[in-house]
Amino acid sequence: MTTIVTLKMDAIAEIHFDRLRKQHYPPHLNRIAAHLTLFHALPDSDDLRSTLADTARETKPFAMTVTGVMSLGRGVAYTIESRPLMALHAKLAKAFAPYLIPQDRQGFRPHIVIQNKVSIAEGRALKTELTANFKPWEVIAEGLSWWNYLGGPWELRETLSFPVRAQE
Repeated sequence: MTTIVTLKMDAIAEIHFDRLRKQHYPPHLNRIAAHLTLFHALPDSDDLRSTLADTARETKPFAMTVTGVMSLGRGVAYTIESRPLMALHAKLAKAFAPYLIPQDRQGFRPHIVIQNKVSIAEGRALKTELTANFKPWEVIAEGLSWWNYLGGPWELRETLSFPVRAQE
């Protein structure tokens, strides 16, 4: 079974991105909610779950900035910037290095897909629309989720929340 790992975002961000995705993604292809993928294909194993659980336990929630709208050619995505996210990804990539597929070995460019698999003209139009009044904003990373890939749809296995720590 192939496992996908995503970043859990705060509820307000997830609702916002998913609303846009439902509005702009072709309905017959939109099988999953909006998400930020960390790894596209890992083997399902106890080691994977253990590494994710340990990492989630050691990571506190952190801010990420939505910095812009990027063209996917036949769709669009929001770009995300965050030093803690990049450090988290690098740590997990090192742990999962023997299992990474070529797509996951490339440079990590965090993004959230809103639209894909449409005409180039539709993609350009949505990019223009979303860029018109764009202002960066913050979302909060709250945990890690891992999923079974079912040849199209995904099945949530578990979400591992980052611990909320009292202010020091």
